[in-house]
Amino acid sequence: MGLTQVPRKESRSPVDVSTSQADCIEWVKYAACGSLIASGVLLLTGQRRAGLVAAVSGAALAMLDQQDLLSAWWKQLPGYVDQVQHLVDQVQNTVEEVAVRRESLRQVLNKAENAG
Repeated sequence: MGLTQVPRKESRSPVDVSTSQADCIEWVKYAACGSLIASGVLLLTGQRRAGLVAAVSGAALAMLDQQDLLSAWWKQLPGYVDQVQHLVDQVQNTVEEVAVRRESLRQVLNKAENAG
């Protein structure tokens, strides 16, 4: 009996994950764009439900592709809500001031009509 050598397997380098993910991301971008374009066409042709479904799926795919951007927006959202709340408070105060001035002007005009 002779000794036989067992052939060694060549050591393969691990698959480059970044390239694989980049290809996947490109497909997600293409799918999102295609879905959004299809939804526009469907809405223009009067097929509202199908257009809405395509738009929602395209938007979901776009959000999947832009996770970092959405995360940044999500973190900034409370600041925007505070700014909008401040703006709404200012508008409400202005409307209240206009109502008070309108009432005082109405009283002045009523007194002028009654006196004249």
